[in-house]
Order: sequence, then structure tokens, then C-alpha cells
Amino acid sequence: MRECKLNDNKPRCNCTYEPCSRKGVCCECITYHQGFGELPACYFPPEIERTYDRSIEMFIALRQKKLR
Repeated sequence: MRECKLNDNKPRCNCTYEPCSRKGVCCECITYHQGFGELPACYFPPEIERTYDRSIEMFIALRQKKLR
């Protein structure tokens, strides 16, 4: 198993949920959000991430909008 690069990941993590214990621990973050049918904050632009709507439907809607 690869070592988590927390020192590299944390500064790039755009999650605005401050009490998050998974910030920068990507493998835990992905697993957590997957359990709720969501994607992590890093898949969303800042203005959407701040709404905490990290649903797959929101991601698809943003991608479709971007492709137009």
C-alpha cells in the first residue's frame, strides 16, 4: 500500500468543512463520500463546494454545462 502524502495533499484540499478529520487524507475522503453517493470537494469549483452539494448529479450537471 502506498503511503499517504498528507503534507502534499492538505494544502491543495479545497474542502471548506473545517472540522473534517479526513482533510488531505484522500483515500479516507473518497471512501467517506462514496458511502453517501457523493464525490469529494476536489471535484467541484469553490462556489459549488461551499454549498456542500457534492452529489454525483451536481457533478454531472456541472460537466454538461461546461461542455456546452
